[in-house]
Amino acid sequence: MRRREFITVLGGAAVCWPLTARAQQPRKPPIIGYLGASTPAGQGQWLAAFRERLRELGWIEGRTVAIEVRWADNRPDRYAEIAAEFVRLKVDVIATLGIAVPAAKRATSAIPIVFAVDADPVGSGLVASLARPGGNVTGLSSQSPDTASKRLQLLREVVPDLRRLAILGNADWHGAVQEMKEVQGAASTLGLDIVDKLEIRHADDIAPAFAALKSGAQGLYVSGDPLVATNRVRIITLALAARLPTSFVRREYIEAGGLMAYGPDFLDLNRRAADFVDKILRGAKPADIPVEQPTKFDLIINLTTAKALGLVVPSPLLARADEVIE
Repeated sequence: MRRREFITVLGGAAVCWPLTARAQQPRKPPIIGYLGASTPAGQGQWLAAFRERLRELGWIEGRTVAIEVRWADNRPDRYAEIAAEFVRLKVDVIATLGIAVPAAKRATSAIPIVFAVDADPVGSGLVASLARPGGNVTGLSSQSPDTASKRLQLLREVVPDLRRLAILGNADWHGAVQEMKEVQGAASTLGLDIVDKLEIRHADDIAPAFAALKSGAQGLYVSGDPLVATNRVRIITLALAARLPTSFVRREYIEAGGLMAYGPDFLDLNRRAADFVDKILRGAKPADIPVEQPTKFDLIINLTTAKALGLVVPSPLLARADEVIE
């Protein structure tokens, strides 16, 4: 080969090499923005379940996907800050709870948003309908208000002479407000009187709410939300001091000393949220992914708490329980 031809070929190869190298560079892994409404102590198990399911689906953190985790620490003002940060980071999808979705929707109409738990996503305006969510939001409903009547019936099985009920919930959370309305309706149907409605908005409201309790309440129905979950030990301690049997929606409250809980398996809901994220990262649009309902419900009873309150849990109810804490 002549010297001039050799140089020409060599020069052409030099031009091609960097182009080939650039073409073969791996794509940057997608980013999931995880907005935790509570704290690691309050909802760390939910994040762990979400991550575990993602791994099962082939999304390996640090290799095939990146997860940016932010905790709002039960401060609603933080939702907008974190959502705006995720927009700046150009995340591919935001995973959160229904309580934080309105702030996330205001921050972006383009980035898909998946909620793992919401009591009433249609009533709260998160989605247009369960079958056809529309927009950039989809997820899972917890059906907490729908199961309020069931929780009252179960509480009455443990407290047969239950007639007077107190209820507690976060008045700033739409799910708790709706659930308390459902409880009032269910109580009327069951012949129960609501003698105290304890509305809280901040952790500092909890002790004064219990101090304002009127005499005569025979049980306490607690509507759960991130604020209540983070302060569950304080709430349960005050309820036990007032000799009030308690009804909750989640097992974490029973582990902390509550009497009984009935509701969807929240770890399962968070695992299923990872399936939604998986579909979106593989090209599905949130508008086309129907909102799903719980498929697993748990009844958990704390027998130690029952004994401390002088209550005898009927054997048939214990046999139906998914878990009994002794």
